[in-house]
Amino acid sequence: MSESPYLSDRYRETSRTTLHAIVTALSGALATNRQVVSLAVMTLAAGGHLLLEDVPGIGKTTLARALARTISAQVSRIQFTSDMLPSDITGVTVFDQGAREFTFFRGPVFAEIVLADEINRANPKAQAALLEAMEERRVTVDGTTYELPRPFIVIATQNPVEMEGTYPLPEAQLDRFMTRTSLGYPTPQAEARMLISPSGRDPVGALKPVCTAGDMRAIIQTAAHIHVSQTVAAYAVSLLSATRNSPQYRLGASPRAGLALLAMSRVRALMQGQDSVFPGDVRAMAIPVLSHRLVLADSAYGSTASERDQALDSLLARVPAPRGA
Repeated sequence: MSESPYLSDRYRETSRTTLHAIVTALSGALATNRQVVSLAVMTLAAGGHLLLEDVPGIGKTTLARALARTISAQVSRIQFTSDMLPSDITGVTVFDQGAREFTFFRGPVFAEIVLADEINRANPKAQAALLEAMEERRVTVDGTTYELPRPFIVIATQNPVEMEGTYPLPEAQLDRFMTRTSLGYPTPQAEARMLISPSGRDPVGALKPVCTAGDMRAIIQTAAHIHVSQTVAAYAVSLLSATRNSPQYRLGASPRAGLALLAMSRVRALMQGQDSVFPGDVRAMAIPVLSHRLVLADSAYGSTASERDQALDSLLARVPAPRGA
């Protein structure tokens, strides 16, 4: 039986070079922290979805459009509102009187990169409409199932919960997002460059494609084949168990969180030029993968993203890493 090509050094090196080229291209075009850009690219390569928690007007839509441009993919934007219907996301079946048959009109979820803007302004029905698409990569309308394109990533934005008209996302919805991060405000230097650039200039317009959607599918498969030893897997389980057994949390990390943690660790190892995952990769990915999935026992503590990250970092620091792994 022939060995999978995704295990070859050539595939790993090509994937690593391409991922770094995408990050460099995006960092050069956007006034966004390179670490945030790198996390978005890694989430795409891990086959997951990204949640951005931030205030309006800092470039979340531009990030999604730029990411789509670099991989020659289609991007769509869904603006969530309180009166949105599930069919506004998935699409609708309409009877064509001329052809005397039903025709399905695809919704905006049928794109490689979907920006779900202000997802926590939508009602629970509309939020739930994304669940099957995010988890199964397909949608079912009127009893018929339609496959979504590959790669497929939902980049959802969430306003701070204290803003008017927002609804907290339920734990089941949050668990579908592989990673969470915040764009934050640009540095003074980057913001100054943005302000003095010609009015109306589209920062995405100058971006050139780095690869194709087919190339990204190959990268996703290559990352999925990065080796994980039993020792490293046991270390990941120890991190998950720490959240489940801590009195600090009412709800710990789920098994899905463990799969996401290893998927992101594989991509990090790939970008580091490694052929296997080390404990440092797992530890580095723990906060962006786990923080948003956990429910604190005391709701008054750790209410902000920064405080939640600090609480989790303190807990995980007490879990010893294996030696020699």
